[in-house]
Amino acid sequence: MAGSSRLMDDFARLVTDATGAAQGVRREVESAVKAQIERMLRDMDVASREEVEVLRDMVLALRAENEALAARVTALEGGDKPLPDQSSGFA
Repeated sequence: MAGSSRLMDDFARLVTDATGAAQGVRREVESAVKAQIERMLRDMDVASREEVEVLRDMVLALRAENEALAARVTALEGGDKPLPDQSSGFA
């Protein structure tokens, strides 16, 4: 009976060690893949999310400024004729 218990303990320890090793390998592979993908994106000169958000904010600010200037021009011209809508489809 004691031999069987020892065998089960050894087997459980082996499974636990194998699981830990497999998780370590998984983390190593994930890190390597992530690093490779980041390198490829840098080489392709793809914009980051933060860069796109900054550009979007700049476009929205410029659109608001453009609309304010268009309203001012309309007011200075007498306000009789509105300027044509020049929206570009940006949200």
